[in-house]
Amino acid sequence: MTAPEAGPAETAVELIGITKRFGAFVANEDVNLIVKRGEIHAIIGENGAGKTTLMNILFGLLQPDQGTIRLNGQDMVVGDPATAISAGLGMVHQHFKLVPSLSVADNVFLGMEIRRNGLIDHTAQIEKTRELSERFGLKVDPEERVSLLSVGIEQRIEILKVLARGARTIILDEPTAVLTPQESRELFQTLRGFVAGGMTVIFISHHLEEVIEVSDTVTVLRHGKHVATGPTSELTKADMVRMMVGRDVSFDRRPREKSDGKVVLDVKNLWARDDRRLPALRDASFTVRSGEVVGIAGVAGNGQTELAEVLAGLRPASHGSAMLKGRDLTVLSTSEIREAGLAHVPGDRLVRGVDGNASISSNLLMGRQDKAPWSRKGILDWRAAATQTVEMIKRFDIRARGPEDTVKRLSGGNIQKVVLAREFTNEADFLLIDQPTRGVDIGAQESIHDEIMRQRAAGRAVLVISVQLDELLTLADRILVMFNGRIMGEVEGGSADSERIGMMMAGLEPKNVSDEVAS
Repeated sequence: MTAPEAGPAETAVELIGITKRFGAFVANEDVNLIVKRGEIHAIIGENGAGKTTLMNILFGLLQPDQGTIRLNGQDMVVGDPATAISAGLGMVHQHFKLVPSLSVADNVFLGMEIRRNGLIDHTAQIEKTRELSERFGLKVDPEERVSLLSVGIEQRIEILKVLARGARTIILDEPTAVLTPQESRELFQTLRGFVAGGMTVIFISHHLEEVIEVSDTVTVLRHGKHVATGPTSELTKADMVRMMVGRDVSFDRRPREKSDGKVVLDVKNLWARDDRRLPALRDASFTVRSGEVVGIAGVAGNGQTELAEVLAGLRPASHGSAMLKGRDLTVLSTSEIREAGLAHVPGDRLVRGVDGNASISSNLLMGRQDKAPWSRKGILDWRAAATQTVEMIKRFDIRARGPEDTVKRLSGGNIQKVVLAREFTNEADFLLIDQPTRGVDIGAQESIHDEIMRQRAAGRAVLVISVQLDELLTLADRILVMFNGRIMGEVEGGSADSERIGMMMAGLEPKNVSDEVAS
């Protein structure tokens, strides 16, 4: 399926034959793209498909090796972001670039301050920010300090920054990654208002349900090449995945019998402080049983990281207990916790998950140095380690040259598979999995989910922390929702409603959720 050709008057962006190489690696190869004026155009593809590289070229952050950029019907050399901005382009990056200590208005006009008599005119900036906010339906308090705001409001500020610079075509890179479902819907409403007013939106996302909900047109990239472009209304999620991956992939809820296993982890009244010594985990109580998957949902930064670190022995608890088969993890060392039967997939795999300078074999060996078949009588058996590594590489589909391949040479998704392979084969009673598919391609996500369900079927207790609500709806028997360090409530996985969960993620008490939805 290929989009119809558009004339110059209808076209906001046209990329013709764009190719970009990084050494021997080809990130984009002869890519053609037409984005019509007044549409929301989604660009989708697996990690490494070339989406962000292509947008960085369009915005002047990278220069193509070949190809032409045409904006509003005119060929242009976009040598830097300033040129892109002057041509009416704006880009909101996945990781916000705000100054927390400054006000909303000061952030909006940072680098293009309104001055009067040589001094910054803060009053004028506040008034202009308020006017932009009201005109585009992006409600903010111009005088509020950014450090006090939610991530949803921070994103509005990033969009206002772009609008203040006169953007008519806005590029959004993974805009919903840190938003609640309700905040995402508010964003979509704003975007529809933009295009109704003649603006254009380019929308990069991994969440295909959102792409289907908000976009008019979809372009699919695979391995740096253009695969297809067509109306979103003519595509299903399965169609999109098939074009992205080259095969069918299932993300349906995994079938399972309800677990009646024994309690493996019993957390009671658990408190912990963050790095600033402020309460981050507040009075958490829950259980995880043998043969069940419990999910932790919440917008990033609401105590999930501190919970995982306390359970893994990486952060002290202030109060409370976490009993793993009768042993309190809060008083044990990290090595004692692993001996007690906990396996841990950390959210920051590069910092705590692997030694990037070591081989795959060495990384899989960690924690097993004195266990057969990896060692014999206390002496490492490297031949046996190589054999075990080859088997794990095959089982977990780790794309590498062999057991001695250095981990830092691998892609982020394959590094994640190395961590999963080590932890999932430890025969632990309890699996603590923080962001299991972060940075992992769609095809690999399916296999990771299958592996988690195999661990469940083997009778292990599994706690999955994820900012991707769809992932928890796919895997979890029960979902606990966290907000501001507290567990707001619990929902059954089989009957979980994303709207209800989203309300709790936003801090609404469960007893008020039905009233909110009804109103």
